[in-house]
Amino acid sequence: MLLYRSAAWFAKGLREYTKSGYESASKDFVPDDLEVQVPGRSFLVTGGNSGIGKATAIEIAKRGGTVHLVCRDQNRAEGARGEIIRESGNRNIFLHIVDLSDPKAIWEFVENFKQEHTLHVLINNAGCMVNKRELTEDGLEKNFATNTLGVYVLTTALIPVLEKEHDSRVITVSSGGMLVQKLNTNDLQSERTAFNGTMVYAQNKRQQVVLTEHWARAHPAIHFSCMHPGWADTPGVRLSMPGFHASMGDRLRSAAQGADTVLWLALAPAATAQPSGLFFQDRKPVPTHLPLARTSSSPAEEEKLIEILEELAQRFK
Repeated sequence: MLLYRSAAWFAKGLREYTKSGYESASKDFVPDDLEVQVPGRSFLVTGGNSGIGKATAIEIAKRGGTVHLVCRDQNRAEGARGEIIRESGNRNIFLHIVDLSDPKAIWEFVENFKQEHTLHVLINNAGCMVNKRELTEDGLEKNFATNTLGVYVLTTALIPVLEKEHDSRVITVSSGGMLVQKLNTNDLQSERTAFNGTMVYAQNKRQQVVLTEHWARAHPAIHFSCMHPGWADTPGVRLSMPGFHASMGDRLRSAAQGADTVLWLALAPAATAQPSGLFFQDRKPVPTHLPLARTSSSPAEEEKLIEILEELAQRFK
């Protein structure tokens, strides 16, 4: 079944996820959707120092938004902040150094953040694909800690802050790769099977989709969405998937093309006309399962994921 899913997904990707796929889809975009100005609105972008995150932050800053960059590396983050200010002319760019694989650090960050700042839009963009099983200082598998638990803790902790504001939104940058994975709550930290970083990443991205659907039901005052940016030429792809990057070459989307739907979901009034909790690709909601792929999960499985994440989140609070 995994072989079928992977083959069907790759064929779909060659049609839809490439630069030509973006160019084809963009013919149906409404140009005015992103002709907005957002002074007075506050946006938090994780992983905003490169790739899709930086492209997103630049465009928000150009439209007058206050941008909070949450990054791990101080030097690279300061360089990105300077670049965003130069390109946008907007100096309301704030830097926060947080390791998103460390749940204790995330709780501490939010506790400080909410004392000083408001927040209208959270963009969960940061992620990692570690190709050998690696544990954090807390004994958590690195991909799970960053892509799933980190996203859960940050979002959960910021929901009370977001609920205070009008038109608050949470966008999570997932991946179409999740289409090859069925939710598996029996081995969240990849202890029981041979480790495959690409499949672990895809499983994490499936978990993000389940979380988005859960949050949408639990917090109707906030608009939640997740999305696939397509196959984009970013530092993360070059580092984690060098063979794929080399084979795709100039068929990959630019970081700006990858960021387009993130921006649409964060800025456009049309985005919140869509129901909360959906998965988007090129500004349109798309199915979260491939035909005949048998990747649907039961409510009990999804609830188990939430229970495990909540227990871990509270353990490290």
